[in-house]
Amino acid sequence: MEDDREFRREIRDWLAANVTDELRGAGGAGRESEAFASRLEFTRRLAAAGWSTLAWPVEHGGRGASLRRQVIFHEEYARAGAPGRVDHIGVTMVGPTLIQLGTERQRARFLPGIAAATELWCQGYSEPGAGSDLAAVTTRAELDGDHWVLTGQKVWTSLAHVADWCFVLARTAPVPAGAARHAGLSYLLVPMRQSGVTVRPIRQLTGDSEFNEVFFDGARTERDLVVGEPGQGWRVAMATLGFERGAATVGQQVGFQRDLDDLVALARRTGAAADPVVRERLTRAWLDLTVLRAHTLRLLSGPPSVGSASVIKLLWSRWRQGLGELAMTVLGPAGVACAGDRDGEVDRWRRLFLFSRADTIYGGSTEIQRGILAERVLGLPRQDRR
Repeated sequence: MEDDREFRREIRDWLAANVTDELRGAGGAGRESEAFASRLEFTRRLAAAGWSTLAWPVEHGGRGASLRRQVIFHEEYARAGAPGRVDHIGVTMVGPTLIQLGTERQRARFLPGIAAATELWCQGYSEPGAGSDLAAVTTRAELDGDHWVLTGQKVWTSLAHVADWCFVLARTAPVPAGAARHAGLSYLLVPMRQSGVTVRPIRQLTGDSEFNEVFFDGARTERDLVVGEPGQGWRVAMATLGFERGAATVGQQVGFQRDLDDLVALARRTGAAADPVVRERLTRAWLDLTVLRAHTLRLLSGPPSVGSASVIKLLWSRWRQGLGELAMTVLGPAGVACAGDRDGEVDRWRRLFLFSRADTIYGGSTEIQRGILAERVLGLPRQDRR
């Protein structure tokens, strides 16, 4: 359609004028510390131009773009090598959750700051004893007059060290007899910059510390900053996870294609492409990525279905982890040698390999996703979790 072609030209021209050499390729999974200040400034320019909240309804400050246009935007963003955004948790997770399930006061208070990238967010789900098993969270929140008082610990909290707010899944009531384990959980919006919140970085295999431990020791938030009814946080938390896996996954896959193209070029330069086993693995990677893209577009274009997000998570996490392993094969001994230049090509692939070990864990582990598909799609008996 001509209108869509014009839209593609518009975003392509804007990115060409605003993505500098410093920003190109900076940030993203495993590299969140790269050029953070410049990426934040870029994100705010992106927001001012109306691109950040493309998918939000017009009445809430967005453009109300169709799914087709959302896909076009994410494709062009990835193809331009635009930097990893620092507002993605707010824009793709918190904002849509408040639009759908928040109160008018909550929307008025938080949507403008999210849209302008003047307030950054992090996610308070995982805990040391409840990684992908969110129903097992033990962080507690109790009412004290007009405030909730939180006590507990979250872990693997991306960007907590720069976030202004955190959406926290916490237990506000015990599980009633005979009820599901997730009963009594609430979804709270908690300010990070207060004396009751301590953030401790976790050093990763890559040497970076974009993940954190977060300790709540008497942290407070206002009584009405609970999304949905108290005790109904599970429904809200699941809605947030559904928003997380939207049209942006298409842009992610464009980035995957660029990584694969670069690895093919590297294999040709190093001579690894002469190995028939390497050629077969590169071909398989291309085929699997093509299937992943087709499957993602099919799911996005239809009504939400049980297990669809789990299938996409399983496919892309295994694909990227496999690409990291293949990169080490292509590099050979250079891939495991100590590198003095952290900005070099070898370091790029080494960091991909190391960080991708976590791809099958964060965002819902592979085991949890398979359990969802087994129980909710195939109807198999529930696993004994005692």
